[in-house]
Amino acid sequence: MSGPIPATVCASGNLTQLLLLSNQFEGTIPAELGQCRTLLRIRLFNNRLSGPVPPEFWGLPHVTMLELRSNALSGTVDPAIAGAKDLSNLQIQDNRFTGVLPAELGNLNKLQELMASDNSFSGPVPWSLGQLSQLNLLDLSNNSLSGEIPRDIGRLKALVQLFLSHNHLTGPIPPEIAEIDMMNALDLSNNELSGGVPVQLQDLRLSGLNLSYNKLTGNGDPDDIRRARINMVASILSASAVILLIGLAWFTYKYRSYKKRAAEIGDEKSSWVLTSFHRVDFDERDIVNSLDENNVIGKGAAGKVYRSVVGPRSEAVAVKKLWATGAAVGKKNDTFEAEVATLSKVRHKNIVKLFCCVTNRACRLLVYEYMPNGSLGDFLRSAKAGILDWPMRFKIAVQAAEGLCYLHHDCVPSIVHRDVKSNNILLDAEFGAKVADFGVAKTVGDGPATMSVIAGSCGYIAPEYAYTLHVTEKSDVFSFGVVILELVTGKSPMAPEIGEKDLVAWVCDSIDQNGAESVLDPKLVSQFKDEMRKVLNIGLLCVNKSPNSRPPMRSVVKMLLEVEGQNRPKTKKEATPAF
Repeated sequence: MSGPIPATVCASGNLTQLLLLSNQFEGTIPAELGQCRTLLRIRLFNNRLSGPVPPEFWGLPHVTMLELRSNALSGTVDPAIAGAKDLSNLQIQDNRFTGVLPAELGNLNKLQELMASDNSFSGPVPWSLGQLSQLNLLDLSNNSLSGEIPRDIGRLKALVQLFLSHNHLTGPIPPEIAEIDMMNALDLSNNELSGGVPVQLQDLRLSGLNLSYNKLTGNGDPDDIRRARINMVASILSASAVILLIGLAWFTYKYRSYKKRAAEIGDEKSSWVLTSFHRVDFDERDIVNSLDENNVIGKGAAGKVYRSVVGPRSEAVAVKKLWATGAAVGKKNDTFEAEVATLSKVRHKNIVKLFCCVTNRACRLLVYEYMPNGSLGDFLRSAKAGILDWPMRFKIAVQAAEGLCYLHHDCVPSIVHRDVKSNNILLDAEFGAKVADFGVAKTVGDGPATMSVIAGSCGYIAPEYAYTLHVTEKSDVFSFGVVILELVTGKSPMAPEIGEKDLVAWVCDSIDQNGAESVLDPKLVSQFKDEMRKVLNIGLLCVNKSPNSRPPMRSVVKMLLEVEGQNRPKTKKEATPAF
């Protein structure tokens, strides 16, 4: 591909990755990309891009990888880069950047790799780089940097490789650099360094040590070297003893953890049985052995959820270990039976996929597809809520509605979820929505089913539960209406700022007093007010107190899609001609 990068590449508002690598794109980076605040990974290397990088582009807040290497970019690294708080990998080598490296680089607390070689940077090496506690690779070679090497570099205890060759650095080699235990490559060649070589560097025997073409004088005093070697041998013996003790402690800990885990998941000698509902590349032992407490990603009323990487392809899956119910070994777990009975039969893109279940006499495990962005509820109530702009929220509403519509109208007999809430709507890597957690789901035949207990979560339970335990699909419709109100208002069903009311009551009272616009999420309303009001009206239909007045999920999906159609840009054929 060639030509300039289109300024409209981020027009959708939900772009998370910009991958235009090894092409022939040319021209400048559009300033509009600096407003694409949903971006997580940017890879533009090996193109023909030129000109300065827009300041806002340096400081995109959620970007983890910024790879601009091997272009013809110029200008400086703007101090706005301090805003890139999640940046872990910065590759800007082989360009035409000039000026000094900004001290604001020291604010990138998550930075692990900084590669800026083969440019024309000048001035000193920023002392603030010594604040990057996670940095393991620093390459500033082939520039025009001057001044002394900051002693603060010695604070980078995670540093493995340091390349400062082919610059104009002066002064001595800071002895603190020799105290970085993890470093295995150090290239300070072709500078103007002076003084003696720290004896610690002489004895470290680094595999990649290069100090040539400097003004260094000798290799240090022989007595100092001999004492340093004696001290180093003593240090090595002491360190070996410490490592041995740590190893024994680690082995004891892991053995006890294994025994504890074996006790939690049942008799380790009892046979495990894997029942598959989709083709899988792992077996029951892969799943059982992956249940490490360090991999727990969630806990709920039904059980504990682990993220496990299994199989020859290192596939990530979510494993739910259900809490034991009853003292009798082998007693059936109602949650397990409900999940398996429901998810083993359903097949829909907006229903979470159950790969298999793994059981023995005392324990039941459910293995699902892994959803990397967690639940909608957790995301809305986290610091990353700003990533969910209105188009993404609308997409989530439509896809969750389609999943529930499938359960209500396309399954025979139909299935009532009974616990629809934002925490049970999971988000994949592209923020696609899938309905999950069918532990209390029930099938419905010709009429409503009578339940012995109330199911659901506070703030989502339909009002008819106060006088009847009859379950119909309309109970799910009410709960989904609450989810719509969450997406439109940005508030949780029992948020502290709405007082003692639940979300439905707060929305209705606020609309009566101040109008519909007063409840819309203020972070989004200015740009999407009309569409948000239409979706709000759909949510209000769903939370009607009378079950018979609530629309079926098939109608909910239809109304949502009509909102989308009304806001879709018209084509030239659809547009009304002007006369």
